[in-house]
Formats: sequence, structure tokens, C-alpha cells
Amino acid sequence: MTVPEFQRQKEKGKKLVVVTAYDALFARIVEQAGIEAILVGDSLGVVVQGKQDTLSVTMEDMIYHTRLVAGAREQTLVIADMPFMSYQISVEEAVRNAGRLIQAGAGAVKLEGGIPMIDRVQALTRVGIPVMGHIGMTPQSVNQYGGYKVQGRDENHAEALLADARALEAAGAFSLVLEAMPADLAKTITQAASIPTIGIGAGPDCDGQVLVLYDLLGLFDDFTPKFVKPYAHLKADALQALRRFKEEVECQKFPSDLESYH
Repeated sequence: MTVPEFQRQKEKGKKLVVVTAYDALFARIVEQAGIEAILVGDSLGVVVQGKQDTLSVTMEDMIYHTRLVAGAREQTLVIADMPFMSYQISVEEAVRNAGRLIQAGAGAVKLEGGIPMIDRVQALTRVGIPVMGHIGMTPQSVNQYGGYKVQGRDENHAEALLADARALEAAGAFSLVLEAMPADLAKTITQAASIPTIGIGAGPDCDGQVLVLYDLLGLFDDFTPKFVKPYAHLKADALQALRRFKEEVECQKFPSDLESYH
């Protein structure tokens, strides 16, 4: 899956499927499932590092995890998040840091924000770095929003998000993540854009969907947004397995003769 092929899926009317992953094992599993793209998300700050938000994730964190995922996948498109303050300071910083993620193995980068980030998107695309935009609820702006809140519910804000989408496309973004916005607004943006939209909490009419892997598998349950649907309950399975292991060790049932060398 390349960036141009990713874009062509919209023309074909085929829904795109994107899943986050942060290490080699899960990257292989995601690819074996036939998923088109892996997002190495800065969500790792919450689900892997145990932080309250994504703001403390560093470039070194993102490079490390991008390298793990990119080294394990064979055909899946890898998109790496640009973490907080890796692109906001200046255009030059944005180009330098995006280039580091590409050197780590990413096929594209994702950054948050609309019209204020247009010069960054233009600069990156000029030097051959594909950019996925991200509008709506942008987690790196959680303090500005006062929490994780749905965006675009009033007419003025909805119009601003539509303008953001159009500006990002004109600047060269190859795709857009639409997060936590009313479904009808996401549908309007999807219809107005010629590039694919990837929804997360943005209703069924986007060109594709993305979920955090740990949410999808039922591994992370500290909080569950409305838009998350667990397709497995691996935390419960893991707890059951660990408790059984503990019990068998304490009762001297493990290791048995079958697990011992002779």
C-alpha cells in the first residue's frame, strides 16, 4: 500500500481501514489481518506509557516506535504521528522532524491542525514527505478545549472545520483524519474533499475508519469513548491466564513433567 494507492481507494469506493500499532509483534498481526495502513500514533503516550494525554510524547519516542513497526511490516503503509511541539515551533523544525520519521521507516506523517498548519503541510510536501491532516478533536489541543470534547457542533465551528479541510487538501495533504465531530459534518467534508477522509468518532460516511488497537482489542479500559467498539476482550483473557499461571505455580502444578527437560 503506497500513498497514491491509498488515495485511489476513494475513487474505487472502497472503505479504508487504519489501525494504530506501536511494536513489531502487533504490526505483524495487523498486517496479517489485511489492514491497509498502520498509524504509529502518539496515543502511545496514553495506552503504552500510561500518561493522561499525548503531550509528553517525544520525537525520540515516535522514532523508536516507528522503527519497530516499519521494520516488521512488509506491505502495509506506515503513517507516523508528529508529536506535540515537533512541528508547531517553525516550518524548519517541522521539515527536520518529519524527515527523521521518514528515515525511521514511515511512508507518511500525520500532524494536527487546520489553516494555521498550512505552511507546514506545503513545506513537507515540497520536499517529498506525504502528509495526513487531522482536524476536529485534536488531542494535542486538549488543554485548549478543556477536555476531550466533540468539535463542530455549532454552525460557525462547522464552517471553520470545512474550511480547514479544503485548505489542507489544497496544501497537498493526501488524506484527512476527522475526529470526534457530528456525523453530518463529517459527511459534508467527505463529499467536499477529493482526498480520503478517515473517521474516528465521525460517523459512517467517511472514506475509512481508524481505531486505537488497544481499544479495539479490549486491552485498554481506563476510559472508553463513545466511538470505540471493542472487538475482543483481551484484558479479561490475559487476567484469567495470569491468575491461572499464578495458581498453578503456587500449587506446584507448573512446571509439570511435560515442561521439564530430561
